[in-house]
Amino acid sequence: MKNFLEKFEENLMAFLLGSMTLITVINVFVRYVLKDNIVWAMEYSTLAFGWLIILGGAWCVRVGGHIGIDTILNLFPNKVARTISGIACLFCIAYGVIILIGSWTYVKKIYSVGIMSQDIRWLPQWMPRTVMIIGFALIVFRFVQIFIKIIKGEQKGLGLMNEAKEAIDSIKINKKYKKQ
Repeated sequence: MKNFLEKFEENLMAFLLGSMTLITVINVFVRYVLKDNIVWAMEYSTLAFGWLIILGGAWCVRVGGHIGIDTILNLFPNKVARTISGIACLFCIAYGVIILIGSWTYVKKIYSVGIMSQDIRWLPQWMPRTVMIIGFALIVFRFVQIFIKIIKGEQKGLGLMNEAKEAIDSIKINKKYKKQ
């Protein structure tokens, strides 16, 4: 069960990407070969893509997949770097909370108005839009986890990908192999 929960986000995103691709390919076949159309295919793909983006953002915070350049941060002693990272993390949490509140207000308004999907006629619009609430709640949760690690001294920065460092390391590796 623990492994399932740890991999849930990845599995859900893989399912969304796979189903979106499959439905699009089938719809292309139906459209161009059978001269018909799967009416709901485009809306499903759009909704699945939105879910991928928002859930993918939360997942990237968890695994450190967002781009970050810690070059300037590395110039400071650990305590100062952790303080700067903690402040940056608090800004990320505040931003996530603001978007979470806005998402809640938006979904609540769509629910109260009773807007239905255009092509998936049985689906109320508030249902797929709840991904904004789920996704930003996850983003806030992930940044709170990072903030706790920074406070405890277990982590120096936000744990983001450092593309500049990776590029420099890549050049060093390439030069090493060329010399051999």
